[in-house]
Amino acid sequence: METTDTLLAPMPGAEHREVGGVLMDFVRTGDSRVKRVVYPPGFKWSTHMKQIVGTDLCMHAHLGFLAKGHLQILYADGITEDFVAPQVVAIEPGHDGWVVGNEPAVLIEFDFEKDTLSRLGMETFHHHRLLPKADE
Repeated sequence: METTDTLLAPMPGAEHREVGGVLMDFVRTGDSRVKRVVYPPGFKWSTHMKQIVGTDLCMHAHLGFLAKGHLQILYADGITEDFVAPQVVAIEPGHDGWVVGNEPAVLIEFDFEKDTLSRLGMETFHHHRLLPKADE
């Protein structure tokens, strides 16, 4: 893919995968991976990945930096989160997600494959946290 956008250019030395229209390039660094994940415009997890993965929701945690684009996340409890570049991203398992707008979303992500949650101290599933009311 020829491009002048360096965020989308081929990464020398990276392993490359395409799953459900999502492009992933990653480099192993010690026990972890640093990944560049490109979600194309129109991507929605429940439409493009659910059949491939076989779960109702994405059960992967995502931690990293959104370098380009806009992602919206919907958790099973109805809570939504918007991430607009440039922004740090921490997404717990148990979500649907999609690209908002007409440009790809580029996420620079850090993970430990199956040990990501425990190694990063993240929740195993999104839980809505009720905040106390001001008068309580």
